Amino acid sequence: MVTLSFDTATDVATSALVEDGEVLGERVSPPRALLEDVDSLLRHAGLEPAGVDALVVGTGPGSFTGTRIGLAAARGLALALDLPVAGVSTLDALAAARPDAFPVVDARRGEVFVTGPHAVAPDELELEPGTLCVGSGAVRHRHALERLGARVPPDDDPVHVPSARLHVSLADGFGAADDVLPIYVRAPDAKPRSGP
Repeated sequence: MVTLSFDTATDVATSALVEDGEVLGERVSPPRALLEDVDSLLRHAGLEPAGVDALVVGTGPGSFTGTRIGLAAARGLALALDLPVAGVSTLDALAAARPDAFPVVDARRGEVFVTGPHAVAPDELELEPGTLCVGSGAVRHRHALERLGARVPPDDDPVHVPSARLHVSLADGFGAADDVLPIYVRAPDAKPRSGP
């Protein structure tokens, strides 16, 4: 089975093409380049879009806009290619990178998204000494987490990126794209204008 997987909930988009557990290719780029990456992965593997059997998409939490980009792309591809889709939490994918990893995604506003999921100020986390914190929130709030006794790998360590290859191994319950829902945790920053 050939599975295309991607996650755009953080500041980077990750994508991977996996066939029966073997990674055929991976990409990391800005979220706006997601469809270019998908095209590149397919061409590199010598596949047409019709050669994909299933999709896996990251559901957040993370950037509201980034999460919507991934879900919209998954829905469009699923509709065009008649593919089943599974959603995987971005936090779960980060946690799967290492057995002892504690995922921390930057939530802006001085907060991070953590397992629960919920948003919290980094200083308010209750961590065991030596906890390995990974993700964009761990990078951004390194000093606060290290003051709490956490370990944070170097900023350029790949463990901070929710690898799309891990999404495939975590995927369960493929179905209709419309059934895959985002994990937002809180309302978006944008507010509708009132009045004319």
